[in-house]
Amino acid sequence: MDKIFKAMADVNRRKILTLLRNGEMSVNELLKNFEITQATLSNHLSILRKAKLVESRILGKRRIYRLNIEPLKFFTRNIGKFVGNLGENIFSEIEIRTRK
Repeated sequence: MDKIFKAMADVNRRKILTLLRNGEMSVNELLKNFEITQATLSNHLSILRKAKLVESRILGKRRIYRLNIEPLKFFTRNIGKFVGNLGENIFSEIEIRTRK
């Protein structure tokens, strides 16, 4: 759970999760939504991968990312021990806001 807390602590990583909620995206597609370098985005994606919040696959020369909802469900169930039941869908209970 510590890795999930670390991953969710950064606004850019929460924005990545929000973007991936709508489906798979390549690094370049994700990058269009940020004012950060590709290296910084890759670092954020690495932290999300270590927390198992995103998964990736290679398609040609591109790396495609997708949301892995299972760790978020696990997080929701376990955080309930501290704050009560948050329900099954963390996105409807805890709004992840994006900023331009």
